[in-house]
Amino acid sequence: MPDYDYQSDTRPFSQVIEDIGARDEPKLYLGELVNAFGERGFGALMLFFGLLSVAIGIIPGTTTVLGAPLLLMGLQLTIRQDQLWLPRWALRRSIERETYRQGVARVLPRLRKMERLSRPRLSIMTSELSEVLIGVATFLLACILILPLWGGNLIPALIISAFGFGLLQRDGLAILIAWTAVGLICTAGLVVWLAWTWVSPYLLPVWEWLNGLLPQLWAWLTGLF
Repeated sequence: MPDYDYQSDTRPFSQVIEDIGARDEPKLYLGELVNAFGERGFGALMLFFGLLSVAIGIIPGTTTVLGAPLLLMGLQLTIRQDQLWLPRWALRRSIERETYRQGVARVLPRLRKMERLSRPRLSIMTSELSEVLIGVATFLLACILILPLWGGNLIPALIISAFGFGLLQRDGLAILIAWTAVGLICTAGLVVWLAWTWVSPYLLPVWEWLNGLLPQLWAWLTGLF
């Protein structure tokens, strides 16, 4: 593979992540990814880690490797840091390149379709204030992403991917869709909490009554047999 000048790289993002997988080295280090994305910055890395979490997050241990950098990205977006900084221990974290290739193969067709449809629009959604709010949301979503929840990484990873894609392409529509998803999740959580708050005073006495009835029912059944 040619030695690209990453800082002046004009390839589509989908081509960048495909070329990363084409290297021969068996391990893919986070430092290589940060260098490969160059000036594409936070949006590119958020999109990358979000998509990879969707594709291979089911593999034990990968959500921690992929989620930890997102925590730092969220914090740095919030404080308006211009360039991404990651500690050395994070840059030395790695995954198998073959695992990476398999994950990328799953998302490339959809990513390329999104790139064709995307264009800069709704600039208010990519303003400085919007980036701060996206940073806060990314940090909170990454906290959920790194938890060992079976299937719990899917929705947070998709939302982070949409935020990253919007920042990368300056496409405010993608960011608006991501915020809509956040709003729907918050609304659903509020509805569940309110429903439980209203219903639990009626359900708990029924549960206690059933608990008291079970020993009597068991004694009656054992008496029959």
